[in-house]
Amino acid sequence: MAPRFDFSDLWAKETRRGTPVVVKMENPNYSIVEVEEPDSAFQPMEKSRGKNAKQVTWVLLLKAHKAVGCLTWVATVFWSLLGSVKRRLSFTHPLGSERLGRDGWLFSAIKLFLVASLAILAFELVAYYRGWHYFKNPNLHIPTSKLEIQSLLHLFYVGWLSLRADYIAPPIKALSKFCIVLFLVQSVDRLILCLGCLWIKFKKIKPRIDEEHFRNDDFEGSGSEYPMVLVQIPMCNEREVYEQSISAVCQLDWPKDRLLVQVLDDSDDESIQELIRDEVTKWSQKGVNIIYRHRLVRTGYKAGNLKSAMSCDYVEAYEFVAIFDADFQPNSDFLKLTVPHFKEKPELGLVQARWAFVNKDENLLTRLQNINLCFHFEVEQQVNGVFLNFFGFNGTAGVWRIKALEESGGWLERTTVEDMDIAVRAHLHGWKFIYLNDVKVLCEVPESYEAYKKQQHRWHSGPMQLFRLCLRSILTSKIAMWKKANMILLFFLLRKLILPFYSFTLFCVILPITMFVPEAELPIWVICYVPIFMSLLNILPAPKSFPFIVPYLLFENTMSVTKFNAMVSGLFQLGSSYEWIVTKKAGRSSESDLLALTDKESEKMPNQILRGVSDSELLEISQVEEQKKQPVSVKKTNKIFHKELALAFLLLTAAVRSLLASQGVHFYFLLFQGLTFLLVGLDLIGEQMS
Repeated sequence: MAPRFDFSDLWAKETRRGTPVVVKMENPNYSIVEVEEPDSAFQPMEKSRGKNAKQVTWVLLLKAHKAVGCLTWVATVFWSLLGSVKRRLSFTHPLGSERLGRDGWLFSAIKLFLVASLAILAFELVAYYRGWHYFKNPNLHIPTSKLEIQSLLHLFYVGWLSLRADYIAPPIKALSKFCIVLFLVQSVDRLILCLGCLWIKFKKIKPRIDEEHFRNDDFEGSGSEYPMVLVQIPMCNEREVYEQSISAVCQLDWPKDRLLVQVLDDSDDESIQELIRDEVTKWSQKGVNIIYRHRLVRTGYKAGNLKSAMSCDYVEAYEFVAIFDADFQPNSDFLKLTVPHFKEKPELGLVQARWAFVNKDENLLTRLQNINLCFHFEVEQQVNGVFLNFFGFNGTAGVWRIKALEESGGWLERTTVEDMDIAVRAHLHGWKFIYLNDVKVLCEVPESYEAYKKQQHRWHSGPMQLFRLCLRSILTSKIAMWKKANMILLFFLLRKLILPFYSFTLFCVILPITMFVPEAELPIWVICYVPIFMSLLNILPAPKSFPFIVPYLLFENTMSVTKFNAMVSGLFQLGSSYEWIVTKKAGRSSESDLLALTDKESEKMPNQILRGVSDSELLEISQVEEQKKQPVSVKKTNKIFHKELALAFLLLTAAVRSLLASQGVHFYFLLFQGLTFLLVGLDLIGEQMS
């Protein structure tokens, strides 16, 4: 056997010295060693290797099968989405697009921003393929000498980098810091509201009434057991919901001689007027004290309608007024659960009940609205009612002391949020409010994006109009200073102005800009951690909506463009700031309520009424009733929303730019937010509008 040379000692010595060791072999003498019997220790290893190879093969096959299935599923979903988009676009009415009008200033700004971003993206794509990767890391050395400049295009690119770093990034950084501060302030306010709600739940704080609700002289100014209550139902062209709302109000459990129902119809469709008039006549024949009122000229919208009704002479005999919009269906015990709270509380002006939604699970849009409204009622209004005795009147499902309305100036036609207007003026006159979270009134939320968008535009432009009109009154009022600060800083500025401002500016303007100006990049916690935490707080009152937290976060950012546009329009009196469009209803009722109503109607209708009617007359009556129940067939068309589509392409362009710079969280946020804007812009969320 050839002699063996041990390198271990030499290797150890040389490595301790730190000198490299190079070993060369000249004319090596290879020898083959035959092993007669293989080591037994190697036998199971050979078997296990063969076994592991088979297992690895099967695992790879399974993974390949899963990957193919996943790709097939993704392709199917994508193909279905494209088909849905194609169908929606093919059925889009020529006039079925968003009318921009005088509110087109925002759309023009977004288009300009989009064109600039596309140009910059194309420029940087050229730079990327040329190997000028300075945009991946702004801290890299930017060539400044003439020797380093490769071409004229390179010179322009270097000039753009200098312009970006020296002149564009600083103002963007300042604006982003300002918006982040507003974001944190609003987040702290929301956190405090949630803590207040938890404290109310822990201490079981809620307004209470005595068990003996009605006794003689219980209510100041009333000489009998029950006070006089006026119930108003303002409506306008409410073909789908007029019947169920009138029916629910007429079945309120209250003495007939102490109750008067006013149906305030502003409809301009004569067929709808006739239907509502017939419904009022039907309930009047059943002994209900009900009146039908119709204005020839619809001035002041809902505020003008209510003001006209309150000017009637017979209203002086009533002490309280309950208001229900046309789609609201109160339970029969509503008045007995609300009116007793006024007992021995002469300073109490309003008792507000909570809304409950019969169509909250109808589609994704209604589910997302339910999250927002549950937080509004469960947290905002309950906390403000318990700790401040003040909140914005919701315009319906509430009972007012008529004296409070009169002393506050009555209904005014100066804004589209007459409910908030009367609440602010009543608070300035010293009246207190009570919110009842346990008393719920059934109603609907909009099922189409167009109806929801119009509603949100009115809800966010009106408060800014009102803020302009009542700021001086707030400052000169005699209420406590902390109440003035709460009304100006929290009620108006923080929750009505700052929220839509920073939401749109930070996530729809600054974030895509920072993709093209990486020197002003937003930190991850601003676009990820804090928004998710705030969304979790919003979903707490509706825990069943937890699976929709990501769609909710994306959709709220999508709605920020509408809210921002409405806020600016109301604040500066631009465009359609005083436009009132009745929210489209579907006329849905809960199944249990329909069954109960049917049973009551069948019990109340005696068979003797139809004894003297012939078979042919019965057939005609049944046909007329069927025609009333059948909805009018109207072709539904979807719309194209220009601002949402422009922002979709802008965010997707920024996502491509983020992908080039290898920014993970920013890319995914921009991608999914851009797709959400695209779906909304193509009217692919909610039902189509008729």
